[in-house]
Parts: sequence; C-alpha cells; structure tokens
Amino acid sequence: MKRAFFSALFAATLTFGATGQALAAEKLIIYTSMKESLIGKLKDAFIKKHPDIDVDYQSAGAGKLMAKIAAERESGKIQTDILWTSEVPDFYQMRSEGLLATYISPEVKNILNPFEDYDGTFTPARLGTLGIAYNTRFIKTPPATWDDLKKAEYKGAYGIANPALSGTSYMSVALLAQKFGWEYFEALKKNNAKMGKGSGQVVDDTASGELVASLAVDYITVDKMDKGATLALVYPPEMLVIPSPVAIIKDTKNLEAASKFVDFLLSKEGQTIIAGEGTLPVRADVELPKTSLPAPDEAVKRAIKIDYPGLIKEKEATIKKFSNIMQGR
Repeated sequence: MKRAFFSALFAATLTFGATGQALAAEKLIIYTSMKESLIGKLKDAFIKKHPDIDVDYQSAGAGKLMAKIAAERESGKIQTDILWTSEVPDFYQMRSEGLLATYISPEVKNILNPFEDYDGTFTPARLGTLGIAYNTRFIKTPPATWDDLKKAEYKGAYGIANPALSGTSYMSVALLAQKFGWEYFEALKKNNAKMGKGSGQVVDDTASGELVASLAVDYITVDKMDKGATLALVYPPEMLVIPSPVAIIKDTKNLEAASKFVDFLLSKEGQTIIAGEGTLPVRADVELPKTSLPAPDEAVKRAIKIDYPGLIKEKEATIKKFSNIMQGR
C-alpha cells in the first residue's frame, strides 16, 4: 500500500511539479527582432491553443541576436529553436552553413511567398514595408513618387537612416540604387537630404518637425500615428517590401513544438494578430485595420525585385558608397 502511495506521489510530482502547476511537455525558445507587443500577443494566443507547450522568447535587434547565436555556436549549442527577424541575408547565410531545418508548413499554400528560391528552410511570416512618412503640418501635398523628394519643400529636411546601423535601411538603399542608380542619391544630397541614425530616429525627427519627411518603416510610423503624431505614410509605385522570415534551427530537440508555432504564425489567426500591429500579413485573406498600408497582394506585385545573394556580396560597398555621397566625399 505504501509502495503504491509513493508511486502515485512520484508520478504526481513529475506531472505537476513543486508548485502544483502542470509542467509543460515541451519548451519552445524563440529569438526575434519583432516588437514586444507583437511577439507577446502571438505567444499568448499560441499558448491558449497549445497549453502543453511552454514558450519563452528573447526580443532584440537582429544584430544582437545573430551575435548571440554565434557565441552559442562557439560553445557548442544554439539555444533557440526558432529565429524570426527581418534581416533576410542572415537566413541565406545560415542556410548556406546548414544551420536551418527544412519545414514546409501546410499553411504555406495560403500565403504570398516572395522567395523565388523557397525550399522550406525559412518562410516569410510578415511583409515589412518602407514608404515615405511626412509631417502633415509642413507638407500639404503628399509625395507621389521617389523623385518628389528632390523638390524644394524637402530641401534639408528629408532623412534616411544610416544603412550601416539599420538593416531595413540598407535593403532600401540597395533597392533604390538598383532601381534608379546612384545618381538618385546624388540628387537627394544636392537637396541636402540627411543621413540619420536608426529607423526609429528618422521617424521621430519627422514627427517632431526636425525633418518634414523620411524613408520610414511601416509599423514604426503607424504606431506614431496611433499615438497622435501629425504623420502620414505613402508608397510610391515602386514599393520597398522586405519579408520577415521565420526558421527552425536544425537539430532542435523541440521540432514538433517549433513546427506548430510556424503553423500558427502563418495561420489566419496568427496573421490577423500581425496585421493588427501595423504591418502587412503574408495572407491575402486577412482583414487589415484602417491604415494607409496597401493590400499584401498589391505590395508583392509592386515590390522591387530583390537579389538577396547579390545584396549580401555588395553590402560593404553599398554602405560605403551611400555614406560617401551623403557625407559629400
């Protein structure tokens, strides 16, 4: 009788732990550069759907996360199960080094996938866009084209984040140079365009009036607008659309849980949460809140095509060329 009692007690301890709460069957760790409000809402909704999976995440800049992963590789074990950032070149690099698992979610058939070389090692989970944010106190006629930023009303008051400090700015500068040539940035410099610091800073400066317009990330601008800033966001015909891939780390011990999270992220429920945070989902069947963002399928159709391997090779030269132009060298 005693033996049966202690066996039952031992089993209960394994199931409920010292606190009396049920222990999760699986532990899932996510490294992401997504903002806290987005990843937090996704985590809560996912756990509600999968209460047997314990989820933890670290939200930081993509550069910091990649440095952390590099240090973990040195020590012999990458700690995260999932990586989700907007630095697409990082995923190509990790794929080439054999660090990513191949997983094609059943939800992939429902998404807009801009990766022409898609093989399941990483999957777009969000469509980041950059447009022109302008301060409506100073600019009364919205800019309609990229060339409009050469006009007198933007003289000395149009900002672009430093591509050496911002991955999205680097991608945008590279794409605009690819589409319009470096003479485009030389013309902006003649109009005294400014090179700012991070992507958030140039939008802040536009909201304050230090700048009248800037090359702006969608969710940063929408968040400012929601808080009352006198900003508007417009998109020229040639759109800057940068996917945010999600990938499962190869050899993870939590492959099933990681796969379920990717499925949820790409599901209509997960994508609706993403749309509610001021950025584009990868599904066309998700209703967008009332913002100035275009429909996802329109954004993909209008997007400047991206040669990711080429951008990786040219990054140092592109940043140097842009910096030299903007600093008048």
